[in-house]
Amino acid sequence: MKLSLYVLIAFGCLFACTTQKNEAVLISNTDINQQNKFYRGNRAPLTPSPFIKLPVGAVKPKGFLLEYLNRQRDGLTGHLGEISVWLQKEDNAWLSKDGKGQWGWEELPYWLKGYGNIGYILNDEKIIAETKIWIEGAINSQRPDGNFGPYLTFKDGTQDFWANMIMLYCLQSYYEYSKDERVITLMTNYFKFQLTVPDDKFLTGYWQRIRGGDNLHSIMWLYNITGEEWLLKLADKVHRNTANWSSRGHLLDSIHNPKEVRKGMEWPSWYGDLIDWHNVNVAQAFREPAQYYQLSKDSAQLKATYENFDIVRKYFGQVPGGMFGSDENARPGYDDPHQGVENCGMVEQMNSDEHLFRITGDIFWADHAEEVAFNTYPASVMPNFKSLRYITSPNMVLNDDKNHYPGIYNAGPYLMMNPFSSRCCQHNHAQGWPYFIENLWMATPDNGLCAAMYSASEVKATVGSGQEVTITEETNYPFEENIKFKVSLLKPEKFPLYLRVPQWCNSYSFKINGEQEKFEKGNGRFILINREWRQGDVIELQLPMKVSIKTWEQNHNSVSVNYGPLTFSLLIGEEYIEKQSDKTAQYDAKWQKGADTKQWPSYEIYPTTNWNYGLIVDDFKVERSSWPKDNFPFTTEACPIIIKAKGKQIPEWVIDETGLAGELKDSPVKVSTEEESITLIPMGAARLRISSFPRIGEGKDAKEWK
Repeated sequence: MKLSLYVLIAFGCLFACTTQKNEAVLISNTDINQQNKFYRGNRAPLTPSPFIKLPVGAVKPKGFLLEYLNRQRDGLTGHLGEISVWLQKEDNAWLSKDGKGQWGWEELPYWLKGYGNIGYILNDEKIIAETKIWIEGAINSQRPDGNFGPYLTFKDGTQDFWANMIMLYCLQSYYEYSKDERVITLMTNYFKFQLTVPDDKFLTGYWQRIRGGDNLHSIMWLYNITGEEWLLKLADKVHRNTANWSSRGHLLDSIHNPKEVRKGMEWPSWYGDLIDWHNVNVAQAFREPAQYYQLSKDSAQLKATYENFDIVRKYFGQVPGGMFGSDENARPGYDDPHQGVENCGMVEQMNSDEHLFRITGDIFWADHAEEVAFNTYPASVMPNFKSLRYITSPNMVLNDDKNHYPGIYNAGPYLMMNPFSSRCCQHNHAQGWPYFIENLWMATPDNGLCAAMYSASEVKATVGSGQEVTITEETNYPFEENIKFKVSLLKPEKFPLYLRVPQWCNSYSFKINGEQEKFEKGNGRFILINREWRQGDVIELQLPMKVSIKTWEQNHNSVSVNYGPLTFSLLIGEEYIEKQSDKTAQYDAKWQKGADTKQWPSYEIYPTTNWNYGLIVDDFKVERSSWPKDNFPFTTEACPIIIKAKGKQIPEWVIDETGLAGELKDSPVKVSTEEESITLIPMGAARLRISSFPRIGEGKDAKEWK
């Protein structure tokens, strides 16, 4: 029977009539007045959860995401325990009963966040066994006062809690996988210990003060399990001792990250609108006010998180790919698309987006997680996942071991594909794809499921009256617009299924068992299908993609080309030059004694074709090819979709004195060179790329490149 159509114009407000058996509804968010019977959302008095994370392992990747995890397992992530000095077991503080040892800061839990979750998702016994060694070490390290892990202090004697915040993530994932109650005991006793630490000695120092939102997340996670009210007092304490990410108008001296302004510029007043400008800090800590909003219910704090996101992108994020040009620390006057962002910043931004989608139910955050995951993150790592780049930018035409300061913030070989550089990203990159996979599907308050982000996958979850359902998602999204869902269950079961309609999608259609239901408009909302599902039911969703042009007015009116969720870059020929990693690594790189560094080479990448093209914005042709046999579409050779376009070379646009693609000039640009056919490929497949193009023009407003 054909489904009836409803249009929901606000939370729970709908018009049209209903049928007795089936419903298809267009909604803006879930009904948070209900509570899922099978998965824990927020307990009162926390704000209700629009979406609820499923336990790790409930979602299994297929397609290119499965290939990604296999490459991580077989590449750097899977072998870091053999080569990283911070992961060696000898004299490691994470395996020490008294918390003492030479190696004991952030690197181990950074790596374990991704490494362990890859094991849980793939059911890889070897990875799980190795993970268990470190988890047991953390559990056994708990001391009588409740403290655990390496005992690290600052010069004033106060404790550094930062590394423990990361390990709490690892313990939470392990609990989801194992239901080991020792995790709950450890976290309970640890948080009781934190409650005893005086405020003036709590979250001192730089990193932990900025990133206290991670500690806050774990407290709320435990509260939702145990319901112990004293945890909310600790949540208050963590918030008031964390850097104030809701505040504006800071004096320059109160912003403690390293600061630099372009020569000849004065410090702009807007620089005081964020408490910190370190790219990773922004990417992971901007969300803290929204996290605390769950307890305070102060809408100004929720608003502050959105403002934080907008502020950094207003001044440094007028570029494609979803990130911002801070290099390591954002500097006034350095906002060109040749500025980059740390690999750490990318994966932390994805993690923040996933958190915020669950907290708010706002489709914006799911869209943004996809934008970073599909466009910025893939090209920051070699296709074999055996080395990575510390800094990656939208306009990047050279990847070498040279020092590019002051063009980028750090002095050193920060553009090199090197498995040992830098010690943070070397370990932290591991979380990007596992966390993304875990958040593809989410539980809803009404005992249903939501396809939050799209990729080939399989989810098993309890729904409706208590029956387990398996939904298999078949698609090559984001490289194609068709997504098929196949339902498998033992007996008929009524439960709601939510399908996200991205903001970029202006029209869409779907079928159930071959019968068409079409909504012409409604981007940025969810299709809610509430019906009695049966074995073998099939939903076919189509999200039509079209070429669109984004003009970055605040970055010289440059333009970028999008096709659905994908941004496209100029196809540049790439020549890979293998280098010896221990000769080209950054100053703080280290590896274990006996590690064969020759088995882990580094790479320079040089352009073999011209890159200095301006874009003629009037003629685009999308061409498709067969899906790659190795299931890996993020290379110049294998990407299954390209766009044919037209452009002109800009001879004056050259490599600048710091070895970066020259800064953009105002568009439109007038040149006398001949029009040429150029090829654009997905940004995530382009390790050398121009993604922000000057626009070629001929009218009165066209300017010569000077």
